[in-house]
Amino acid sequence: MNIFVSNINFKTQNESLLKLFSAYGEVADARIITDRETGRSRGFGFVEMSNDEEGQAAIDALNGTDFEGKTINVAIARPREERGDHRSSRGGYNHDNRY
Repeated sequence: MNIFVSNINFKTQNESLLKLFSAYGEVADARIITDRETGRSRGFGFVEMSNDEEGQAAIDALNGTDFEGKTINVAIARPREERGDHRSSRGGYNHDNRY
């Protein structure tokens, strides 16, 4: 089960997130998303748990709780939406030379 965690303290590390969720079952991966350019935390992350029942137990127990000084939001991660081709929707220069 892929779990979305938001409102994470900007100082929180991947290892702390992994430890928090490990109390509820086996964690396959825990990662905080960082800005590509600065490397700083973006304040949210994802936790992959091996078992759906354990993942749901973690969501139920941790959503709305304090973690490292911030009240975290924990929910099942939704699939990423397709972004599409930005050139076609914003106008500007036509790279294909088709009008």
